Amino acid sequence: MSEKNFIKKALTDTVMTRRSFLKWSAALGGTAALAGGLKFGLKAAKAAAQTPQGEWRTAICWHNCGGRCLLQAYVVDGTVVRCKTDDTHPDSPDYPQQRACPRGRSNKWQTFGADRLKYPMKRKNWAPGGGKKELRGKDEWVRISWDEALDIVASEIKRIVAAYGNESILAWGQGAGSITDVLALYGGYVTAWGSTSFGTWPVTGPAIGAFYSDKNIGVLNQERLDQNDRFDVRNSDLVVIWGQDAAWSGAGNPTYYYWAAKKAGAKFIVVDPFYNETAKVLADDWIPIRPGTDHAMILGMIYTLITEDDPAKNPLIDWDFLNRCTVGFDADHMPEGVDPKENFKDYVLGTYDKVPKTPEWAAEICGVPPEKIKSFAREVAKTHKTALHYGYAPARTNNSDSLPQIEMTLGWMCGHVGESGRSTGCSCRYNACYGGNELVTQGSSGMSSQKNPISGVRLNNNELWDAVLHGKYTDGLNSVKDVNIQAIIHGGSSALNQKQGATKGIDAHRKVEFVCTMQYFLNTNALYSDVVLPVTTRWERFADFGDGANRKREIIVMGRQINEPLFEAKDDTWIAQEIGKRLGFDPQQVCPLSIEQVTFNTIAGTKVISKDGTAMEPLVTITDQDIKDWGVEGKPQTGRISLNDFYKAGFYQVERYQGDPYGYIAHAAYRKDPENNPQPTASGKFEIHSQTLADNIKSYGWTTVDPIPTYNRPIEGYEDTFSDWGKKIKGEYPLQLYTIHYLRRGHSNFDNVQWMREAFPQEVIMNTLDAQARGIEQGDTILVRSQHGKVLRHVVVTERMRPGVLTIGEGAWIEMDEVNGVDKAGNANILDGGIPTGQGHAGFNTCIVQVEKWNGTPLEPDKNWPQRIPLKEA
Repeated sequence: MSEKNFIKKALTDTVMTRRSFLKWSAALGGTAALAGGLKFGLKAAKAAAQTPQGEWRTAICWHNCGGRCLLQAYVVDGTVVRCKTDDTHPDSPDYPQQRACPRGRSNKWQTFGADRLKYPMKRKNWAPGGGKKELRGKDEWVRISWDEALDIVASEIKRIVAAYGNESILAWGQGAGSITDVLALYGGYVTAWGSTSFGTWPVTGPAIGAFYSDKNIGVLNQERLDQNDRFDVRNSDLVVIWGQDAAWSGAGNPTYYYWAAKKAGAKFIVVDPFYNETAKVLADDWIPIRPGTDHAMILGMIYTLITEDDPAKNPLIDWDFLNRCTVGFDADHMPEGVDPKENFKDYVLGTYDKVPKTPEWAAEICGVPPEKIKSFAREVAKTHKTALHYGYAPARTNNSDSLPQIEMTLGWMCGHVGESGRSTGCSCRYNACYGGNELVTQGSSGMSSQKNPISGVRLNNNELWDAVLHGKYTDGLNSVKDVNIQAIIHGGSSALNQKQGATKGIDAHRKVEFVCTMQYFLNTNALYSDVVLPVTTRWERFADFGDGANRKREIIVMGRQINEPLFEAKDDTWIAQEIGKRLGFDPQQVCPLSIEQVTFNTIAGTKVISKDGTAMEPLVTITDQDIKDWGVEGKPQTGRISLNDFYKAGFYQVERYQGDPYGYIAHAAYRKDPENNPQPTASGKFEIHSQTLADNIKSYGWTTVDPIPTYNRPIEGYEDTFSDWGKKIKGEYPLQLYTIHYLRRGHSNFDNVQWMREAFPQEVIMNTLDAQARGIEQGDTILVRSQHGKVLRHVVVTERMRPGVLTIGEGAWIEMDEVNGVDKAGNANILDGGIPTGQGHAGFNTCIVQVEKWNGTPLEPDKNWPQRIPLKEA
């Protein structure tokens, strides 16, 4: 049997068991052990050299963990027999390899997994209009032809639009040339909106002068604007990592960069409810705060600075910076026309509201002792070279629109801005530890999405499933409108699994008349659909830049096609064009450019920083012969690497070294001369008082904030664990739950990969005292319940978690036990409720729960669960 036929047979196995994998792997010349058997790097290259007729190809690791590191696949006869990561040059802190984490190294199973969707399918009990809709998620699947599948999708779109209008279709797509472009051509569709990963930073940041680059860079880049370059972090004496875990959430080089700073002498303080993996590597001090209480703690710190500051004897506040570069701190520095009594200093002191925001006041909320709050504030203020690195997680809480403002205010008060070793702002995921403009930028594909004719109906993520179920949504201040969703089309994203309030999401999927999903696995979206269309993975396409990403500052990765499409999987664009034809459109209207032209355009437009760091220049040399050979349109250009060499390598990294011209000090020009380098805010300065922010938040129609960062009690936060906060009487849900990015997954991606399930079990982490009080021991199956839903999971009992708090990794694929009404997989969004506040951001980290030992059948580890293989025939 040829290797190609063998792999096809293996993929049709009912379950890819460990034993069948060993047999398959041995036949392909691969390695076997799940944890230690994979050979990477030089060992993999040496082993591959013993396998004839093979080729290493750069492969996209396309999932949104953020890293998108360098991954290479050894391909023999269309089959990947080995994988490795970056070994293109020697590793060093200055010029590091871009090594993949366990997620990337298991990426092979995203393409070659036994649970790949092989054929178009429909539910057995589906009929036009829905059939037995209540069986979505439980029904059997029937294999159908592509023609039948495409005809069903097109006819249902026609029928539903004719009956209810285009505003009845809720859809997600994969950008230009995808199903949403077809729907736009056909009259439009309804979209969902709202910040998820970034919390409240997207609206709050720009309003106050954060989240923007310096004027001399001139590019809005919402993820690396207020931090200095990674080389400069080594000049810091104190680095505060607040609410982020780079070792898990950005498992590429960020922790390596932090480690270089530690070796250079920096002290690290980690503020987090959990003594996380980053803290284990770096922390000199750990401050275990309660989730969602960061705002209160910072107010207590600021009270300490204000009351203890003595410019002559004990300087704690940088008054020069504060007075020149900010507005709103005190009565003498307010925006024109604003009542001086609205200043921030008097609010902290309680001058008018008679509630001083003392460390003692803050401690009642955040759980950090008053003396620790005071000593922490003093250390941040007195250590001249301090870098305050905030994660997004604290801003992923209900009512946290003022949190970025208070976080930035602390840094501004201390003057930790615009100088070497000093910075304040977001530092998270793949951008953790370093900022600056891109040194290599990806070109434009030349494609743009069709304009959606329906722009007036947009459902906030937090109201999404309620809107489907009840037909109402918020459209701004004092405006609630009707909506009638009757079709849900998942052309991209994992909305049902990844949006809050997933229990309602399942009900919503069972209410509408038609659900269609385009996927390569039977993920949660697909499981609750009527028709499922199998799509190719990105390893099966001509080339891919991975969502236009690789937003690490110094690299770009382009994956080549690794293997031919398996079984009957089709590209998203082909599917969109075929549905478009059935709706009356020319395929060129849906996607006017070939994949070769799109790839060529992207490569041709890719730029790299000049050697002297003063300009961007073409990365790739293109000749007339290249254009002819590729069969595309374009112009010759001169760059650093030939087109064919870049296409073959699929990787470029800017070499960094100490003293290179690519360094970056955030806001240096502004600090030196704020008048001639104004911030893009209403005042031109950093705004501790921002009427723009208050007006923006009010306009959304849910909750309001003050122009200064006053404390806004979170909904379902710590205070809500009490039925009577004033008397400290615990309520029905006395524990806090927050969710983390977990090394097992990139959001929901990889959750079905058996290797990752074995290496990183989906577990609830809780404190020893909380477990003992409930008779819970290590490894027990526990029931976690909130007012929104229930989940079962095994428990890890540890003193690394602060008392009163639990955490669980986000992204587990929902596996509902319909009899008990409980999710066995431990999906955090079953427990989280969609609660719209402020700017309509996700409040994943404000959730209150109760926990008890499960007295039913103990939960089988999910590594032993059968894979979701809907069709058993070969």
